[in-house]
Amino acid sequence: MDAIIDVQHVSKSFGEEQVLKNICRSFEIGKIHGIVGNNGSGKTVLMKCICGFLRPDSGKIYVNYKEVGKDMDFPDDLGIIIETPGFLPNISGFKNLQLLASLKKKASDAVIRDAIMKVGLDPYMKKPVGKYSLGMRQRLGLAQALMEDPQLLILDEPLNGLDKHGAAHIRELIKSLRDEGKTVLLASHNQMDIDELCDTVCEMDGGVMTMVRE
Repeated sequence: MDAIIDVQHVSKSFGEEQVLKNICRSFEIGKIHGIVGNNGSGKTVLMKCICGFLRPDSGKIYVNYKEVGKDMDFPDDLGIIIETPGFLPNISGFKNLQLLASLKKKASDAVIRDAIMKVGLDPYMKKPVGKYSLGMRQRLGLAQALMEDPQLLILDEPLNGLDKHGAAHIRELIKSLRDEGKTVLLASHNQMDIDELCDTVCEMDGGVMTMVRE
C-alpha cells in the first residue's frame, strides 16, 4: 500500500484526559478516507497532529514519508479546513485569499478566482466576509484549502452549515478531487456524507480508532 499518511502509535493527553490512545493507521494515496465520531472523540486532535498544529506525546506521524515535527514542522502540499475557518471580517473573500496566497506565492489571482468559483461563490463579490453566512464561510474555507492545488486535503466537517443544495455541490467537488488523484481525509458527523464519499471509514471513540470499512 502506498501510504500518504502513516500514523504510528500516536498518543496525546491534555492534563489528565487522554484524547488519543495509541493510534496506528495508514491512509492510502488517491482515496477519500472518512473518520466518524462524536464531538470530543479525538478526530479533530488527530487531524491537528497530522497537520503539525499539535505535537503528540508519543508515536510518530509521517506525511509523504517525512516525519511531522522532525523532518518538517508542517507538511507541504496540504490543504486544510479544521474548525471554523478564520478570515479577516472587513474585506472580501477574494482579498482574504489573496493575502493568504501571498505567503507561499503559489496561487495567482486567476487561480484564486477559479477556486472560489469551484466552491460555488462569486469571486467578484464585494461583500466583506464578516457579512457571510456560515455556509458561505465554509465554502470560502474550502476554496482556501484548494487554491494551491495540494495533493492532500484534510477536511474537518467541510459540509458544516451548508444547505442541501450546497452540500450536494461540495460532495461532487470532493469526489472530483479523488478523480484527479488527490487524497482526502474527511471527518463528518453526517452518515450520508461518509456513505456516499468515503472509500475507507474509521471510527474514533474515546481516543481509540477502529476500522469500520476497509
